[in-house]
Amino acid sequence: MLPFDLDALVARALAEDVGSGDVTTRWTVPPGMAGVAEIRAKAPVVVAGLGPARRVFEAVDPGLDLEIEVADGAARAPGERVLTVRGSLASILTAERTALNFLGRLSGVATLTRRFVEAVGGTSARVIDTRKTTPGWRDLEKAAVRAGGGTNHRMGLHDMVLVKENHIAAAGGVREAIAGVRANNTRGLEVEIEVRSLAELDVALELGVERVLLDNMSPDLLREAVERARARSASPPLLEASGNVDLDTIADVAASGVDLISVGALTHSAPVADLSLRVVEGGGVGSPSA
Repeated sequence: MLPFDLDALVARALAEDVGSGDVTTRWTVPPGMAGVAEIRAKAPVVVAGLGPARRVFEAVDPGLDLEIEVADGAARAPGERVLTVRGSLASILTAERTALNFLGRLSGVATLTRRFVEAVGGTSARVIDTRKTTPGWRDLEKAAVRAGGGTNHRMGLHDMVLVKENHIAAAGGVREAIAGVRANNTRGLEVEIEVRSLAELDVALELGVERVLLDNMSPDLLREAVERARARSASPPLLEASGNVDLDTIADVAASGVDLISVGALTHSAPVADLSLRVVEGGGVGSPSA
């Protein structure tokens, strides 16, 4: 796996937005004008993406002074401040949209994750993410899931074995697929297998894998699967429920007793959080209270 390069991602994001130069700012903001701007929440939000936002401002102008007033994972109510930036007003305005794009997208993931985590409160289930992430943004989006109180599943195809329906078909069956994994798993990676019925669960339990993914099962069937797994072993595999889980159904899924609930929506369907940047000093703008 290639190491994640935040600086390169920020550079690409700025390049697509700024291009050969911010002509509007260049032609409207007097050279050398200083200013102060604040980013505030416009709706309830769980903040994430402060690191990328900082890198954006620093990449545009290392002379900007940032005061970050919260940490990733902090909840902010409408009107509450997230960060303040001081320095060249032109630089602040040039960096504004790219910084907000990072903050909005990642805070949206964290905010939605927090809602799912709160929905399973009082149970032992953990909310986990999937690989359904924005290409190139996986490290950031999975960090946002953690900020929201969720747990990361595997980071990619390289750090865990997850044997799914197509792998089983290609290998010729569940036993053959697991045999192939065990013959080659010299790194000792954790092994999970997808099952769609109690009969398939029995086979997975017999094979002794570390995790079982219970795919698209009803809460009643999940409950039966949990009971069956715990009856078969004093140390059963972790049981993960997956498939069409939303905020209306996750409490029932969690009540079944599963250990993990994977939710693709955390990253593929999170709405962008509502944050805005406002100049509060500089040019013709008055004080923050004006």
